[in-house]
Amino acid sequence: MRPLFCLFIFFAIAAPARSQQKNEEIIVDNISRQFITYIPSLTNTTDKLPVIISLHGRFGDGKSMLRFADFRPLAERDKFIIVCPSGIDRSWNAGGPTPANRKGIDDVKFIDQLITYIINTYHGDASRVYVTGMSNGGFLSSRLACELNNRIAAIAAVGASMIKKMGYQPNKPIPIMYIQGTKDPLVPYDGVLKRIASREVFYGHEDILKLWADADHCDKTPVVTNIPDNTGDGTSIIKEEYSNPATGIKVIGYTITNGGHTWPGGTQYLPKNMIGPVTHNMNACEVIWGFFKGYRLN
Repeated sequence: MRPLFCLFIFFAIAAPARSQQKNEEIIVDNISRQFITYIPSLTNTTDKLPVIISLHGRFGDGKSMLRFADFRPLAERDKFIIVCPSGIDRSWNAGGPTPANRKGIDDVKFIDQLITYIINTYHGDASRVYVTGMSNGGFLSSRLACELNNRIAAIAAVGASMIKKMGYQPNKPIPIMYIQGTKDPLVPYDGVLKRIASREVFYGHEDILKLWADADHCDKTPVVTNIPDNTGDGTSIIKEEYSNPATGIKVIGYTITNGGHTWPGGTQYLPKNMIGPVTHNMNACEVIWGFFKGYRLN
């Protein structure tokens, strides 16, 4: 029986821990803040893992964002933690007129304390915390790049930009990525909301790239790559890459020609006449993670 017992012990030690998905909460400003944590299966639980915080759009929540931008297969492959928090009244306070903004919710403070919780509870790597978001969550990602850049190594925003005249601006170099469709009816590519007296309330795609390229001291002229329509869905992609050769920091923009208010490689969650089409000529999760993993805080 002794050899069998030893064999059992070996397999018990060698077997990877199963992935875990947890509904959790922390209290911030006397408010219960909800989030979902996904921890990949592990063989070595002593390793510090990178963390991606994934922020939903308006009317979403953490549960829907985990499915909408599904990083879980990549988390299993490359071993990182996913955190999908829920905003107050299905919204974030990125500075615009959302329920969270009207209630004065401090979402920067929430994400700051959430990072601390994940690092302390799940052995997250404090030097490799990244934030991505869609729409309202992408706008909050931009705000965090300005106001929480001491804790975040890079951000990526989809279907989003940065609101003007909200009291926050780039103040420290940080790697940035923006993915934006030219046929986005909710966050127009040029930043002009025609339903509000044709007023530009946030930066257009080209302007936000130049704003961050200047803040990151990148070369003035980007390297441009054209990605054709290889799937026949009527979309194509232009990649613009601004680089700082001295620091390695990059500002990358993806223009989805004929793309809508959608997550590239994701689902057509509403009809095209409401949000525009999804491109399948890129997988946003793969592209964003590929960008993130090249950076860490010093």
